[in-house]
Amino acid sequence: MEKKITVLPGDGIGPEVVTAAVEVLQAVAKKYEHSFHFAYATIGGAAIDQHNDPLPTETIELCEESDAILLGAVGGPKWDNNPSDLRPEKGLLRIRKHFDLFSNLRPVQAIPSMLKSSPLKEEIVQDVDLLIVRELTGGLYFGDRNRTDDEAFDSLTYTRPEIERIVDNAFTLARLRRKKLTSVDKANVLDTSRLWREIVEEKKAQYPDVSVEHSLVDSTAMKLITAPADYDVIVTENMFGDILSDEASVITGSLGVLPSASMRSDNFGLYEPVHGSAPEIAGKGIANPAATILSAAMLLQYSFGMSEEAKAIEKAVSNVFEKGYFTGDMAHKGVQALSTNEWTERVLAEIDPAYEKDESMTFI
Repeated sequence: MEKKITVLPGDGIGPEVVTAAVEVLQAVAKKYEHSFHFAYATIGGAAIDQHNDPLPTETIELCEESDAILLGAVGGPKWDNNPSDLRPEKGLLRIRKHFDLFSNLRPVQAIPSMLKSSPLKEEIVQDVDLLIVRELTGGLYFGDRNRTDDEAFDSLTYTRPEIERIVDNAFTLARLRRKKLTSVDKANVLDTSRLWREIVEEKKAQYPDVSVEHSLVDSTAMKLITAPADYDVIVTENMFGDILSDEASVITGSLGVLPSASMRSDNFGLYEPVHGSAPEIAGKGIANPAATILSAAMLLQYSFGMSEEAKAIEKAVSNVFEKGYFTGDMAHKGVQALSTNEWTERVLAEIDPAYEKDESMTFI
């Protein structure tokens, strides 16, 4: 199979972790006889520096010609004092909106060899395997807003079609997992949440094999800490999903292992690690590439339908952890920390012991 992937390295450690993920994709392509073509473009702070625009037209056009997007990370203190339209994060918001990437998928799964690194008790964490489905292109972040010196407002608006499509998406994903869906809202206060809850109630008749519960966002935030293993699929609106997914990200003990996908209805998606750009360690060769490599696995699974190949990457990452190999952010006391390249080489060896980098792989 032949596919084109636009690679957006971004800022900070983004270029380093993306390089690792691309090499893993190269190894998969070679082993399974696929042809992946990689095209590179800028986003975020790097794009501001080069084009005075966090999402240049050239980047959009390249992404439009691709089958999927792989992103590193954006942001850093260098651009903190820029005007709002020249902030790196603006590039992320715009690319999500432009490509209608309405569904953000954030899996959180316990890693046996990392249980002691979690801030929660081992018995609470050990069975965690949940998926947060966050609506990504509506709500408070995209509503009307204004401010003066003494007043400001941000509008929270959702339409029925916006809610219906993310809810359908969550039900479909729940069917592929343990068939349990938790819908999170604030229906005791917000009209948008009351509409959300009504639509979930309407939709559940179409998915009789999926059990459904409604949960207020504040009680969900508490239960994510006290009993996270009780959750299977969580679906919620944009701002709630932003907060809850960041909270859930600490359960595993490291942001460095959490991937994500932002999808539209035709399975075109943007894939990126949950962690930030970590400018303080950029260029030192110690960044953890696991989350970006696992994001590449999600790319294969969701956008390309390559389940076997995606599972091969996931198994390789899991095996490397189980054998006791970690980068510095995850290394236990007395365990040698590997560099980004060294850890990636361990993953490559798990995928294909005979793998040698193919310099003829296509980069555009």
